[in-house]
Amino acid sequence: MRLLSPARGPVTVLAVLALLAGPPAASADLRISDLDVFLNDHEVTIHFVLLDAVPASFTEGIRSGIPTQYRYTVELWQYNRLWRDSLLIRKVIERQLDYNVVAKEFKVTALRGETRQPYLTRELYDAQRVISEVRGVKLTPATAVDPNEILYVRVRAEAALNGEHSWVGRMSGTAEQTARQSEYRTIFRRQ
Repeated sequence: MRLLSPARGPVTVLAVLALLAGPPAASADLRISDLDVFLNDHEVTIHFVLLDAVPASFTEGIRSGIPTQYRYTVELWQYNRLWRDSLLIRKVIERQLDYNVVAKEFKVTALRGETRQPYLTRELYDAQRVISEVRGVKLTPATAVDPNEILYVRVRAEAALNGEHSWVGRMSGTAEQTARQSEYRTIFRRQ
């Protein structure tokens, strides 16, 4: 009695190799929490927090002086029931974390999408707090959006050592990403 027939042998071997060569199990280090969308009378504003902004796999690279870049892509979408959803606004915020090995200081710098002074600290915890909190991002004036339409926000966060935001970086453990979507909202209040 044969365990593998000649026709199934190569297929089984290929299936086992595909499982072994596939991506590693997701470590779920990065997570987006407290995603709040505010639709007030003047503008659409969001707040969110990135949990575990400095994954354990990044710590050694950061402490050796490799810069780490963070990219937050915030998108405002309009829900369409019978067709594809429409992208209304996309805003990208980029920040960078640098470590000065000589002075033993962390520096958080805004690269794109916001204007803020560089933040210097000697504690990784403080630098992580500044990187992870994204507050008061103004997407659009409320008058630019139809008050009866259903809207939602998608946020994608990417972190990468040396700015290498690619699937190769994710496979090697030097880049991570996560995404989250808000609940459906309307500007017009219904009771």
